[in-house]
Amino acid sequence: MKQGIHKFSWVGSDEMYLDHPTTYAHKSVVIGRYGGNTAAGADKNEDGAYVLSEPDGGWEWVMLLDAHHTAESAELLIRTIDNEADEIIRLLSLSVQRAFQALEEFLLSIFTSETFISECKQVTGETACLICVRMENYLWWFSVGDNSLYVLHPELAARGQYLLNQRNYYEWIGFVNTFAQPIACYSSGIRELRQGRNVLVLTTDGLLEVGARVMEDPRRLYLAFTGDENLEGCVHKVLEDVHEQLGRDSATVVAWSYDNSREAAMPSD
Repeated sequence: MKQGIHKFSWVGSDEMYLDHPTTYAHKSVVIGRYGGNTAAGADKNEDGAYVLSEPDGGWEWVMLLDAHHTAESAELLIRTIDNEADEIIRLLSLSVQRAFQALEEFLLSIFTSETFISECKQVTGETACLICVRMENYLWWFSVGDNSLYVLHPELAARGQYLLNQRNYYEWIGFVNTFAQPIACYSSGIRELRQGRNVLVLTTDGLLEVGARVMEDPRRLYLAFTGDENLEGCVHKVLEDVHEQLGRDSATVVAWSYDNSREAAMPSD
């Protein structure tokens, strides 16, 4: 791996964080992990995360996983992507005009390969997979399943825009595998970030589907992650709330802020 690139790799089968919300921060990126409340019956964590970041802040790569039945599918995804990390980093050294398209083509070549499809048949369970990359003032994502990606900015919030991707159910990678079908189903896209502070949040459904489901209201989620400049404190607080609401499902959050100095597109009239 290229010198200076920071890597974070974790799967819940290694460290579950039952009853114990925890955060880890490296520069601007905050990773929050919580395995669930044992009083509510939580006994495992099948989430996973794989994060790469360029030392000078040129880009961030985030992959968030939410598996079920076992964590084997999450382990497979992390192992597969980690084996290809050098090529991913090379693609992220391209210009932003070329990098996103090249990255999507590369990921599809991996996921549709006979080798990967065969490995998926050997695991128990399947996973939702959300990959997000920030380069310059642009955000690209690739999503299979129901993990969520938010771009939180006051100009967008004023217009009611928070969630960037659509949560899609019954769509997975693993033993049940969208890439083993005649036509694979996934979503991807690119968005320009607004000028000023953008807070980017990826989360599994354990944050949303708990108690009164407060965080399913994106306005509440916006306030939770932008109400304090200390983003690590915000992440820890929302996971503490999941614990206090007796959340049984694991909840994983990756969040970071990007201060965009470039003037974003505006209409001429």
